[in-house]
Amino acid sequence: MLENRRLQPPGGTGILAWARHYRRAWLAGDLTAGLVVSVMIIPQSMAYAMLAGLPVQVGLYASLLPLLGYALFGSSMSLSVGPVAVTGLMTATLLAPLAAAGSADYLQLAIWLALLSGLMLFVAGLLRLGFMANFLSHPVISGFISGAAILIVLSQLPYLFGLPRLPEGFSGLPALAAQINWLVAAVGAVCLLALLYARNRLAGHLQRLGLGSVMATLLARLTPILVLALALLASSVLDFAGRGVPVVGSLPAGLPVFSWVTPGLGVLQSLLVPALLISLVSFVESVSIAQSLARRKRQSIEPNQELLGLGAANIGAGLSGGFAVCGGFSRSAVNVEAGANTPLAGVVAAAVIALMLMTIAPLFAQLPLVVLAVVILLAVIPLIDVQSLKRAWRYDRVEGATLLSTALGVLLLGIEGGIVLGICLSIAAQLWRGSRPHVAVVGRVPGKQYFRNTQRHLVEIVPHVLALRIDENIFFANTKAVEQAIYRALGDYPDTREVLLILSAVNHIDGTGLDMLSELSEGLLERDVQVHLAEVKGPLMDQLEGTDWLREQVTEVFPSTDIAFTTLANLQRSVSEADDRKA
Repeated sequence: MLENRRLQPPGGTGILAWARHYRRAWLAGDLTAGLVVSVMIIPQSMAYAMLAGLPVQVGLYASLLPLLGYALFGSSMSLSVGPVAVTGLMTATLLAPLAAAGSADYLQLAIWLALLSGLMLFVAGLLRLGFMANFLSHPVISGFISGAAILIVLSQLPYLFGLPRLPEGFSGLPALAAQINWLVAAVGAVCLLALLYARNRLAGHLQRLGLGSVMATLLARLTPILVLALALLASSVLDFAGRGVPVVGSLPAGLPVFSWVTPGLGVLQSLLVPALLISLVSFVESVSIAQSLARRKRQSIEPNQELLGLGAANIGAGLSGGFAVCGGFSRSAVNVEAGANTPLAGVVAAAVIALMLMTIAPLFAQLPLVVLAVVILLAVIPLIDVQSLKRAWRYDRVEGATLLSTALGVLLLGIEGGIVLGICLSIAAQLWRGSRPHVAVVGRVPGKQYFRNTQRHLVEIVPHVLALRIDENIFFANTKAVEQAIYRALGDYPDTREVLLILSAVNHIDGTGLDMLSELSEGLLERDVQVHLAEVKGPLMDQLEGTDWLREQVTEVFPSTDIAFTTLANLQRSVSEADDRKA
């Protein structure tokens, strides 16, 4: 058992960290995985390039240097990077206002979008900005991906039915229905049924025939390349192109040429925001996938190293004439199942794709575009995450509303508007929660050193002592609410002589909060009510030391609520005895 763990690649940091500890025993798995993944990448990459509004060979170009760049800098042992549906859609959406899809200018903008995104990610890695992943909450990511998936499905309908375009409204449906190319629809339906069978039933049938579960699953996942080959054969034999079925068209043989045109400064400036959005989304998605895969193998990843790896991958995509890339879940899952141990599997996959480009690439010229549309359709439909919406709505309506609003924002406002809306809603939700702090009057559980809310538990309280636990940071948005909660409690306990503020849940008090506490304490002192603190965390105490509030208006700071209760109880007992003697 210990030996098996030692043979497991650890996943490290630094350039080629995995290569420094490489073992010969890992080579067979890496070679097999590289070959299998390369076969899977071919139809996916071509399909996602079509989705991005680019020639299909650009997707293959984007599957070369990115794999090498990630292998050089990345920290995940299993992540496979390349073109994915989300970056394809974002490229098409963000570049649509700048150039016509398919034009030479459009291709150059896609290349520069990848380069700028790669530079941003790489610089962010050097600056150790891995915490950027926290800027997008799960509801925002889920809502964005669901909305993007719906947009992708809608964008592929013309390819599925051989239509020139989508109707602008319901009134245009009857006229457009007459333009359906039924041969295109039939080819798409056959491919769709074959791929659905492969996804849902083929692995089980192969296992019943005697194949192992891993091999059966791999063969099922590689079915798209078989469907692609059969469709290509049928198109060539039956002359689909002559019958009005759109096909890929001429596909140049050979590797991409390292040349591009530098756009003007104004164009580059217009690409900065799109590049930032693609960088943020691709980083969050890739890190999520990498972490999921790492947990399976008891490995770890380094977010800052992932920024470097993804940055190098996108720079490589731009240099090789491709578009923006990130980690893909399906190809990464196949990578693991095929036996990948290190990023060498990605290097092997890149070599196989390069060999294909130099030899058989022109054979894809007769491939019907509807086949690629079906590949896209099956890849993105599972991304419409209805289950996450149901779970979020049941657990927290605010998070559910954020997820739904982000998805609708993507559909109605576009990629940029949807992401910005989601981020703003997440921030607004946190501010709303923070503005409604929970402030509890607490007492001691009988015979214990535990203190609980008087409204939820049977507890003991000390006469004339009001203990309040503030369960939120005190900042500008909630100072009025905290103040009102304290005054309400004082109204419920009018004989209070000592107020104990328990700050165990408070990590920060901003200037507005400090002013409120100072004015509150001043008013209480005028009524001969003393203010005490308990369980103040070290960083907060460092912040409060030297303030007039702590020095002049707080009577004592107790290390624990138990000590505070005992001390204040004894104090009030002494005061009561003294009052009795005077009487």
